[in-house]
This record gives sequence, C-alpha cells and structure tokens, in this order.
Amino acid sequence: MRNERLRIGKIPYINLFPIFHVIEKLAGDDRYTIIEGVTSVLNRSLREGSIDISPSSSIEHLRHPDKYDVISNHSVSADGPVRSIYLFSRVPLEALDGQTILTSSQSETSVALLKIICRKFYHLTCTFSSSGEPIETALRSYPSYLLIGDDAISQFRRWQGLHVYDLGDLWKQHTGLPFTYALWLVRKECARTVPAELASFVRDLDRAKELALSDLGRIASAAPFKGILSENALVDYWRGISYDLTEGHLKGLGLFRQYATELGLLGPSSS
Repeated sequence: MRNERLRIGKIPYINLFPIFHVIEKLAGDDRYTIIEGVTSVLNRSLREGSIDISPSSSIEHLRHPDKYDVISNHSVSADGPVRSIYLFSRVPLEALDGQTILTSSQSETSVALLKIICRKFYHLTCTFSSSGEPIETALRSYPSYLLIGDDAISQFRRWQGLHVYDLGDLWKQHTGLPFTYALWLVRKECARTVPAELASFVRDLDRAKELALSDLGRIASAAPFKGILSENALVDYWRGISYDLTEGHLKGLGLFRQYATELGLLGPSSS
C-alpha cells in the first residue's frame, strides 16, 4: 500500500467534537491526514477509497459489509433521546399519512430510521424528499422536516409552535433498545495492508475516548459551539451519547438491519 499517512474522515458535528479534539492533540500534525465532511460525503469517500477510516453511518456498513471492518467498542449511539435528530412538524406525526416529509441530505441512517418509524411504528405511507432548504421556508410548503446534527440542535428551541420529535426517543419507546447512528469503519484493504498503522490508530482512538469522557468540561470550554449550546449544555448533551459499542447497541443495530431489509432500504446508496 502507499507510503502515506492514514486518511481519517472527520464529521464536524458537535457529537464527535470531544473525540476528535483529543485524537488530533494526541496525533499532532504528522500522523494522520484528517479529511472533514458531512456524513453522507464521508460515506461516499470511504466507499470509493479516498479515505481509509471514518466514523460513518451505520447504514453504510449494513449496505456494504464486504467493504469494511468495524472498530470494536466505538460508535455514536443513544439509549433514548439523542437530542440532535429531530422531526419538526406542523401536524402530529400520526397525521402525516400520505404527506411528503423533507429530510436532510446529510445523513442516510437518520432518513432510514425515520422511514422505519413512519412505516413500522405508525403505519404511515409517506413520501420523502431530500432538501437543503432552510426550515423557515421549507415548512411553508411542506408539513414536516427532518434535521440532524448541529442544524437540529440550533433549531430545537426556536419552534415552540411545532410538534418536535426526537427520533432516538421514538425508537427507544417502540423497541426498548438503543440506536447506533454511526460506527467507526475501516476499509478492508487498509486492515489487510497496513495492520500496524491501523493498530496504532485504534490505540489513539481508545485513548482519545477515555481522555475525552473524563474531561468534558474542559473540552466544552474549548468548543466552538457556544452560539448553539452553553458549556454546561454541551457537557449534558455529550453525556447523553454513548461512544461505546456494546451487546445492547449491536442488538439494536440488528433490529435496524431487520426493519431496513424488510422495507428495502439496504439497496445501493445514491449519494
């Protein structure tokens, strides 16, 4: 394989800031090439081989299990409300049958989860349309809009007159299981051709998680998100996320795979 640094995908959302804040300090500037992008872009980059390792949509792994190995003990999951994936709706969820729901173009897992919630849990038949339109204008023409990540967090308290649904909360209510939104994926040829470099990265990732979770207050003070959440709110948000990958997480992921298969959601991605 090429004699270059490992290329690591970086999702620039609040949820992964603690991990990357520490791992970049541990690694310095000369051990990894960090490539930033939204989840859907990194999924494609990983699939096409322009990056080697990335936190990636769980549905990307389910669609292409032949391409990736999963790094053990790491994920972005929540056992209940995730507080960064919201459906904003002018009408109750139950009233959306036959309607078109706008969805963020940034996350394939969240869109698949919403489709499962609508069809399996509420028995709704909806149309879904990807959009990057601001919520202010989108909800003039459509009844509901799925936002994720920092966009969802920043909009949450601005829309008191809307019905706002946390998708992680809805999943937990109907399944009793945590939901895994992202996994750390490694291209199989990377694992095969540079195992020593990969092992070194995994050690850094393990150490980064340990250090980050023990020092969230200091990390919040250094975070560039204070226009969205206060330092205390950032720490509270991070504590609601699980960065582990336990048997419970895998059980929830298995149910997600089952439902996604039943609804035909695991076909090739178009993004």
